Amino acid sequence: MRPTPGPIAILGLGLMGGSLGLALRDAGIGPIVGFDPDSGAAAAALKLHAVTDVAATVPDAVAGAAVVFVAAPLGRVPEVVRQALAAAPPGSVVSDLGSAKRMVVDALGGDERARFIGGHPICGGERAGIGGARADLFRGATWFLTPGAEARPDLYERAYAVISATGARPAAIDADVHDRLMALVSHVPHVLAAALINQAAATAPGGREALRSAGPSFDDLTRVAGANPPLWADILLANRDAVLDALADFRGRLEQVEAAITAGDRAGVTAFVADAADGRRRLRAGRDAAGSGGEPWEIVVGIPDRPGAVSEITTALGHGHINIDDLALRPGPPGGVGEFVVRVAGADAAEAAVGLITALGLRAEAERA
Repeated sequence: MRPTPGPIAILGLGLMGGSLGLALRDAGIGPIVGFDPDSGAAAAALKLHAVTDVAATVPDAVAGAAVVFVAAPLGRVPEVVRQALAAAPPGSVVSDLGSAKRMVVDALGGDERARFIGGHPICGGERAGIGGARADLFRGATWFLTPGAEARPDLYERAYAVISATGARPAAIDADVHDRLMALVSHVPHVLAAALINQAAATAPGGREALRSAGPSFDDLTRVAGANPPLWADILLANRDAVLDALADFRGRLEQVEAAITAGDRAGVTAFVADAADGRRRLRAGRDAAGSGGEPWEIVVGIPDRPGAVSEITTALGHGHINIDDLALRPGPPGGVGEFVVRVAGADAAEAAVGLITALGLRAEAERA
């Protein structure tokens, strides 16, 4: 179902860009042209065979590319995305690997957003830089895609195909929802881990250093504390609004349990902990159900010839926690209706997908693949 993508450009050859090159190389996709302002990183990527060639500039790297991935430091992503869109062929698609999406979308005009499909793979490695790159980094990982209303369906399909080839599981999501989600499950936890470490390191009850008395639960809570300070400064500032909202909500929850403890309200404290236990059970059950799989089903959707239609469908399924195992676009006549085919696992997922798609006002039918 997947098209041959054509030449790839990767802008930024650190851990993520280098791993992407290795994964695509192993999938037989290429050629892959890389660019990095650090000539040492570029040379190392070439030696590692993460790229087949290196370019001296962004325009040189993206000339002729069918797909461009921006793996630059987060603070530079909007600038490099715009450079890539300006220099790449008009039929190319540009994506990125950054963990904050709204700031990139806001930096682009409507014509630029038609060719930009934001992306964020949920994975990482212990070692930063090209030296830590590995071909299996994305295997089995969720790779969020944030297509806007202007996104061209054919370019979404192409980006999806290339990302799927890495072994990742692409999932569409709204850019604002992505940023709020990452604030809750990634960005704020890093803030809290750092705060716990800083508090313990600065406190010595009775002269005894707190960190020397820490048990495994403290280690588990603070494992990510202090990781790559420049990177995390960029992330927290790039996703500032969502992080601040999540911190305010967290502060309110702390005040809730603080009030219960102050009042000696045992029932209130018990409920606070019990709610957490119940929430964790529900989260784990949802995660296990999402990975349970099933026989393949195809959803055939009658899709109008207009930008945004594919984005609406895939985002609705992503928000509904329905994994898309594959997809294909069969364009209709200009101004007419084509077919968009989505493959999912299991009859329940197929039924739910049809419901979500018909709620958008589109015709959809499910059949066993």
